[in-house]
Amino acid sequence: MAFDRAKITVQAGNGGNGIVSFRREKFVPYGGPNGGDGGRGGSIYVVGDPSVSTLAPFARRRVFKAASGGNGRGQNKHGAKGPDVRISLPLGTIVRDEQGEVLADVLAAGQELMVARGGRGGLGNSHFATATNQVPRVAQKGEPGESRVLYLELKLIADVGVIGFPNAGKSTLLAMATKATPKIADYPFTTLVPNLGVVVLDHDAFVLADIPGLIEGAHLGKGLGHDFLRHIERTKVLIHVIDGREPDPRAAYEKVNEELALFEPPLDDKPQLVAVNKADLAEVHDRLPAILTSLGGLPWPVFSLSAATGEGVPQLLRRAHAELQTVRAREAATALPPAETVLRPVPVGGLVAVTREGQGWRVRSPRLERLVVMTDLDNEDAVRLLLRHLVRAGLPRAVQRAGAAAGDLVRVGELALRWQGPRAPLVVEREAR
Repeated sequence: MAFDRAKITVQAGNGGNGIVSFRREKFVPYGGPNGGDGGRGGSIYVVGDPSVSTLAPFARRRVFKAASGGNGRGQNKHGAKGPDVRISLPLGTIVRDEQGEVLADVLAAGQELMVARGGRGGLGNSHFATATNQVPRVAQKGEPGESRVLYLELKLIADVGVIGFPNAGKSTLLAMATKATPKIADYPFTTLVPNLGVVVLDHDAFVLADIPGLIEGAHLGKGLGHDFLRHIERTKVLIHVIDGREPDPRAAYEKVNEELALFEPPLDDKPQLVAVNKADLAEVHDRLPAILTSLGGLPWPVFSLSAATGEGVPQLLRRAHAELQTVRAREAATALPPAETVLRPVPVGGLVAVTREGQGWRVRSPRLERLVVMTDLDNEDAVRLLLRHLVRAGLPRAVQRAGAAAGDLVRVGELALRWQGPRAPLVVEREAR
């Protein structure tokens, strides 16, 4: 698992079981049902947390489970709700499901999304009392909690990104401009994880990111290309650092920009500031006029500096801040007002489909499958109640329309029924369970 990608499994808690219980009190000879409901299982949320910077913690823990709800008790005492689990994610994390659909783009501190819902608690027998059945011996089991696999992808949120070939001096510039302490050494790919720092100028500040070095072919995934190019997507301004010792600084500039242009989406249209680094070295200082001449004609301003000594760094940062303000103003002027969010209930009733399965038929309906799961199939009273629910939901008509013949097996979740015809009662096929 890379530092900016992770795969985790989340399992919400099951609902607690409702129970069958009756009043047993002195001088109350005909006590009614008083079975309590089960508690809902704990749900799982993802939460934006500014104190978390990478997805590295998920290398050690990849499965998250919430506790189940408590079972109901007598005297109409309900089970406790299972505690929720909250997973802290760094800002800039995209959460996808197994089908690749984006569930959330975590951009703000405290932003919260439920990714697995806890199961409902089962109803106690006090809910099933009627005028004709005053001593119901039926209670529901708890509903299983949702389980799913999530794919996390981190795209750092930074105002200004520092790019360039390995060993151009990007980490040194970050350390000089901020209080960040990135690893600095004289070998390629010293930086394996993007580093962030805050640049404070007068009464304003912006976030500066040191993006690890790119190589030719990075857009094809060579080196560490794809892992790092995605972090440039959300930056607004780029500082393109060129090692002054490069034999051909113009060629180095063009190769990096070519990788930005070939990435999807293209990144070369972002405003850039070109910085020729290591001007404190004699070999660079002597040929600096020739380097600046070779970079003449670029659409971006060119600076010479020494990240090691700080020479020229303040001027570069002030220009970066000015470019950033321009971009922010342009985005604010063209931003569309947020669309009004309309929340609609998800339909949970009705039959979804009746399809062939082997020699029988399969009924697919979230609502009816949930009823089966929450029914004690060993309790005859509970099964009779379930069959009445299936009839009211229109199961006989749907199975008839699908073309089922007398004697066919019809399955709803774990329940197997022997189809006898549209007017005949549904018969549970015990052997098929």
